[in-house]
Amino acid sequence: MTGRLQTRLWGICLGLLLAAGPACAADATPSLWQSYDPSMQRLLDQALNTANLRDAGRRGKLAVALVDVTNLQRPRVAQINGDHMMYAASLPKIGILLAAFVQIEHGKMLLTRKLRTMLTDMIRFSSNEAATSVMNLVGKRRVNEILSSAPYRFYDARTNGGLWVGKEYGKNPAFERDPLHNISHGATAMQVARFYYMLEAGTLLPPDLTAQMKDALSRPGIHHKFIKGLGNREATVYRKSGTWHEWHADSMLVETPRARYILVALAEDPRGGDWMVRLAPAVHDLLVPPMVALNSPGDDARAAPGDKSTF
Repeated sequence: MTGRLQTRLWGICLGLLLAAGPACAADATPSLWQSYDPSMQRLLDQALNTANLRDAGRRGKLAVALVDVTNLQRPRVAQINGDHMMYAASLPKIGILLAAFVQIEHGKMLLTRKLRTMLTDMIRFSSNEAATSVMNLVGKRRVNEILSSAPYRFYDARTNGGLWVGKEYGKNPAFERDPLHNISHGATAMQVARFYYMLEAGTLLPPDLTAQMKDALSRPGIHHKFIKGLGNREATVYRKSGTWHEWHADSMLVETPRARYILVALAEDPRGGDWMVRLAPAVHDLLVPPMVALNSPGDDARAAPGDKSTF
């Protein structure tokens, strides 16, 4: 094949990838924006009805993204206000986490025991001190550069924004608000869902660093919102939440023996934390219904007792 023909074919392939949807070319996985599934949307609508949250969505006070990733090559997506960017408090610390691991991958930082502890404290316990320390190690503006750049593009004008970290987690003023909405710590539900999707698919980082990132996100240390709502349901959860005044956020990747899914919610309401407590079980019990044990003929079918969740 001649160099000219090879270049032309690459240009055609790149054009097709870019036409497929936001950020698709970078993922090596299907675009979530092209993976909308009507049956999943009905399930999400049913969960919102169960949790009495349909009105919050209609008023734009609640944004939700739900992705079934049981089959990673065929994600099934549902959302309400999925591209609506909102203040997300500590949830965008996952952007700092990614930026740190990108720097580690490129040899610009070392994953020392001290850094691993800071990353874990930043995510599991939402330590503001650890988050600020890691930001400064990466470089404050470097975090958003990574989030906005290929192959990540977790902040993208084509999706109305996304993950943004433009302020230390402390008293210092914002140093770089996002250019579309002037938010210091922001997110959209769909871009956060895409973060977890790429993490689960192994397309964010090499396998060893993916495992380290998932470890930081595992065993949540704050028992509220989604985690409180799941109760003792059998599941392994990777999670990051956020709270500041009336803004509430939560996000999780849930793995069970029968299904895997991603749930993200952002709310602007003093009751937002309670909304998430109600939403998580409503979604989980529809996607992962309780096991039913069939007994001898004539006996009633009874739900098999589940193991406790592993957080």
